[in-house]
Amino acid sequence: MSVPVRTLAVMPTTRATTEDRSAVRTLLRLWPYVRPVRARLFTAAFVAIVASCTGLVIPLVLKWMVDGPVADRDPAGVWFGALCLLLLGIAEAVLFGIRRWLVARPLSHVEAEMRAGLYRHLQRLPVAFHDRWASGQLLSRGTTDLMLLRMFLAFPLTFLLVNGITILAGMVIMLMQDWVLGLVILAPVIPVMWTCAAFERRYAQVARRAQDQVGDLTTVVEESVLGIRIIKGFGRHRSQARAFGELSLSLRGTELRKARLLAAIWGVIVTLPELAIGAALVLGAVRVADGELSAGTLVAFLSTALALRWPVDSIGFLLAMSQEAATATERYFEVLDEAPESAGEAPAGAAGGSPRPAGRPTGLRFENVRFRYPDAPPDSAPLLARIDLHIRPGESMALVGATGSGKTTLTALVPRLHEVTSGRITLNGVDIAAMPREELRAKVAVAFEEPTLFSTSVGENVLMGAPDGAGEADLERALAVAQADFAHALPQGTDTRVGEQGLSLSGGQRQRLALARAVVARPEFLVLDDPLSALDVHTEAAVEAALRRVLADTTALIVAHRPSTVLLADRVALLSGGRIAAVGTHQELLRHNAEYARLMSADAGYAGETEDSR
Repeated sequence: MSVPVRTLAVMPTTRATTEDRSAVRTLLRLWPYVRPVRARLFTAAFVAIVASCTGLVIPLVLKWMVDGPVADRDPAGVWFGALCLLLLGIAEAVLFGIRRWLVARPLSHVEAEMRAGLYRHLQRLPVAFHDRWASGQLLSRGTTDLMLLRMFLAFPLTFLLVNGITILAGMVIMLMQDWVLGLVILAPVIPVMWTCAAFERRYAQVARRAQDQVGDLTTVVEESVLGIRIIKGFGRHRSQARAFGELSLSLRGTELRKARLLAAIWGVIVTLPELAIGAALVLGAVRVADGELSAGTLVAFLSTALALRWPVDSIGFLLAMSQEAATATERYFEVLDEAPESAGEAPAGAAGGSPRPAGRPTGLRFENVRFRYPDAPPDSAPLLARIDLHIRPGESMALVGATGSGKTTLTALVPRLHEVTSGRITLNGVDIAAMPREELRAKVAVAFEEPTLFSTSVGENVLMGAPDGAGEADLERALAVAQADFAHALPQGTDTRVGEQGLSLSGGQRQRLALARAVVARPEFLVLDDPLSALDVHTEAAVEAALRRVLADTTALIVAHRPSTVLLADRVALLSGGRIAAVGTHQELLRHNAEYARLMSADAGYAGETEDSR
């Protein structure tokens, strides 16, 4: 069994986008990031131009030496010319060194700013975006793609300009020395330009494919590392290795195609100018022999032509790097162009209206709420339809339903992890769509069935749910409520760092820390998605006893799978067919609702189910 590789939602349009887009227009989108350091970049480009033009002076010195001191057998003149050549070489090297120094620091700053901007934007994007995009694709955009952009700004961007000016200046110098030989050297210009245009179109497509494949490969590596226990537990290391090998071979094939394209353009760019130089050498030698051309002029002409070999030969890989940078820019802005979560205004299609004044607390209310995932077909039935539910202030409501009925999705609407399609949700009479998210999420605390812990200490993980300034007393109270006293027995107590995703802890320990994180700030509203599913019977009873005290002071919505969790709540809501089918106490629903009684039956095995709805 191989693991399927996820692809981006935007991938089907990649080829058309790559064929239609202009590399120059795409790269111009980098200007806002480059603008703050433009002075140093322009200075560096000017220094590089001066350095290149300094190199073009060397053939003129050689012409003077051959036609002057060498022809006149003047040793002093030869030594003076040699000194001039040495000084020109040193000047060229120093100027290129200065150029490198000028661009190193500012471009590292540009890369850091772009990476920070990408990270900030990712934090503001809705959960629906992260559901669609593979994590490896996002990682490759924040690492490999930004490295390509820094390299482009440091080298190809400057030298496309510098080498272009150098080639033009060299051509002018050669034409001024001898226009006949100059026309011979210019003969390959048209075929070289046509080759470059064809190369750009083809290379852009292959470069995009390679960078997307790097993202897919990153995804597989990341998932394999995070899922190493599953892979080892089921003995799937060979199938995972095959899946990785297939992706690696695919990427290798794409990279080889890039290499073949680059080899082809280099073959043309190197061969045609070399043939032109050879023809100019033969023609020039004949003309020197006939007395039509001085030996110094021929030496200077050929030296200038040879000085232009590097600028001409570099065109191929400079264009390749520019296309890769354009593709990296395209991929970077694919993420930045995604609309972030709004600050507080109601989403399109939601009946938000103006919020009612808070006044007397009215608790948590769902009013004719409908929800369909943004990527679902427009004609598909909504997952949630006409949800009407009222949780009174200080009341705890258990939410019960069959697996896949949408319980987790309903709870995710309260902190606006997803936006309602229509209808509205209010907290104490205020529409949450009109509340700033920061304010909303300060009022509502959440704990999910699958707890997520970060690679920090136990204490930092718990206090992540508290406002700045929370201290040791808040931490201890939250750990006590969640029955997470095991934290004190860890090697460094609550300062012990947990592994990535908290995998160094058991499932029950992770779940208790997530519950502690939810209650540490004494939230006004509490949303718990089956927070006790991984606990053993004795620990569950102890947590429930402590949690009852917390629930007495908050308004809570609790997704419940076990009857013991249901008994924590004052009332129970049954979710069925995307609607609230019944509301009442546990005993009332057991007596009067057959579906609820079946779900609560031990024979149905409901107590062991886990939530697998989206």
